[in-house]
Parts: sequence; structure tokens; C-alpha cells
Amino acid sequence: MLPEIRQYSEYFIFQQDGAPAHRARETVELMKEVTPDFIQQSLWPPNSPDFNPVDYAIWGIMQERVYNKGKIANVEEIGQRIVDEWERLDQRIIDGAVNE
Repeated sequence: MLPEIRQYSEYFIFQQDGAPAHRARETVELMKEVTPDFIQQSLWPPNSPDFNPVDYAIWGIMQERVYNKGKIANVEEIGQRIVDEWERLDQRIIDGAVNE
């Protein structure tokens, strides 16, 4: 994922949630090494809509759009649906969520 992110900008903040794989020692060490501003799970308040607008404002919209298109056959299809819907998402929705 990092090479794709860097195509858009060299400045970004990478935040992991509390999933066990995300807080594994090896994962945390890798993220500290390869990302400019990595925020560890222990420093990120849980369930905070103020700090993660994508999870709380945009993902609900995306989820509805992705799943309302009918049954999903496989992982590749859901991945493509997510990409397609993200590209169709009006930038004003994203800006509004971030500005909240």
C-alpha cells in the first residue's frame, strides 16, 4: 500500500487500529521505520470520530454503495467495487468529513 500512497504525496500520517496484527511488535517496528508519521494504537483514542473521519463519516457511505450492488462473488470483486465507489465519491463529501 505504501508505494501507492506515495504516488499521491510524501506527506501522510499512517494510523493503525487495535487489530492484533496491527499492534504486533514486528508490525509496529516496521511502520515506525517506513512511514513518516506513524501513530501507534496506544496513542490513538479508541472510537474517536474526531480523529478518523474516514471510518466514521465516509465508510458508511462507501459500505452502502458497495453492498447495495448485489451479491459479492469473491475478494477481488469487493476490492474492485471499493475502488470504483471511491473514485465516484464526490470530493465535497470527503472534504466535509475532514472539516467536521
